[in-house]
Amino acid sequence: MKYIIAALLLPALVSAQEPAAAEHGKRYDRLLIRNVYIIDGNGTPISGPTSVVVENDRIASVGGARGEFDAVIDGEGRYLLPGFINLHAHLQDGRGGISMPFQYQFDLWLACGITTLRDVGSDRTKALRLRDQSASGEVRAPRIFLYMRAGGGTAEQARESVRRIKEAGGDGIKIGGMEREPLVALLDEAKKLGLRVAHHVGVEETDAWDDIRGGTTSIEHWYGIPDAAIPYGSQQFPPDYNYSNELDRFRWAGRLFKDADQEKLSRVLQAMVDAGVAWDPTLSIYEASRNLNAAQNQPWFKDYLHPALEKFFEASPRSHGSFFFEWTTQDEIEWKRNYQLWFKALREFAERGGTIGAGEDAGFIYRMHGFGLLHELELHQEAGFHPLDVIKHATGNNAKILGMEHELGRVKAGFKADLILVNGNPLRNLKYLYPTGTGVYENGEASWGGTIEWTIKDGFVYKGSILMENVRTIVKDAREEREASSGGGTR
Repeated sequence: MKYIIAALLLPALVSAQEPAAAEHGKRYDRLLIRNVYIIDGNGTPISGPTSVVVENDRIASVGGARGEFDAVIDGEGRYLLPGFINLHAHLQDGRGGISMPFQYQFDLWLACGITTLRDVGSDRTKALRLRDQSASGEVRAPRIFLYMRAGGGTAEQARESVRRIKEAGGDGIKIGGMEREPLVALLDEAKKLGLRVAHHVGVEETDAWDDIRGGTTSIEHWYGIPDAAIPYGSQQFPPDYNYSNELDRFRWAGRLFKDADQEKLSRVLQAMVDAGVAWDPTLSIYEASRNLNAAQNQPWFKDYLHPALEKFFEASPRSHGSFFFEWTTQDEIEWKRNYQLWFKALREFAERGGTIGAGEDAGFIYRMHGFGLLHELELHQEAGFHPLDVIKHATGNNAKILGMEHELGRVKAGFKADLILVNGNPLRNLKYLYPTGTGVYENGEASWGGTIEWTIKDGFVYKGSILMENVRTIVKDAREEREASSGGGTR
């Protein structure tokens, strides 16, 4: 009789010991991720293999796996990281006059391991709706923080724009070029209302010193930092230079760092550190300036470039960043030199204790969503940072810049269940993160591997290969529709 009872109980025992494999698009009450090596977002070396337990939207434990589970992801030989945070994103449902579904961006971002993004300028009504839908799980998307655009020609207009953002439910503020008086007022009002500020400085009367005095959270890109260190006040522009002409603007931007005085630049960087102003360099968005051919011929364009982006990337004075009408060999040489000086400044900033973030600014200048952030990480490594620190820039540091360092950016109990599982050690090769894979040579054998196998956002599990197939289908359908509407023509 006891053998009959045991036989009847066997399925239940097996179920308890071996939960079902996780399925794409689901969230489980209790999920086991086992046999993984962990790369935390705090810059510490690999640990493991071990197990991680996820309960709904939180990491319940790291290193323990007791109790019953609804599903399991077997990560043997894989590496578990915090989900990446994209610090400079734009929500776009069209480019170049062609519509493009938000899901195209979302699936690319998730497939590239991005579980959180900071939107720094998009349609406010649409962005608010998408933020709520992402939070509830209604749409498959990264977590969204909205930094809404503020500004104004006078001090009172600037203050009022900040108050409107607070009332609208913005998470922070994005500002562009401003004169000094309204900028000072804007930063003061933001501080009073507890709103963080991302500043895209332009060529204007304000520079990094104004951000230092006013308490800006992060300087985006790099304008404003070398400008504050030019010994003679202004860059040596030619007499006919026009900032509104993007060919002029980007051509001479590639000559900016060499005009900065190194001693003054060091003082600027130290003052940024002392004031707690972070730096989000967005290295990847400018890289076409130093290698246009490579930017125009990225391998993932073949299957994953949406026609809206393809159109927007064409040289046109009507499309921001599409300024390559007459880009010269000398322009590329100047930008290559500019990058080396930019890298040097970033290293010095970090060595002095500054916080470096990572963002992509995709949708412009030949940068696709998700791929832009992954290449940003490679450029941080090229700048001289250890891969552990590169990962930290996109996880722990970005969480700190958002003020979410106790919720995001770590593989740690109590944190949000935002994780990525990588088939390969990204510290050995950051190309293992790319959803299109990369060449692998192990034990005398060549193969194709790498990729983020799973992205887990807020406890929802997403299979990278399925996400990319969704993207491929969106692109294929959009190309066919565009070709049909044009009566043939190009893809």
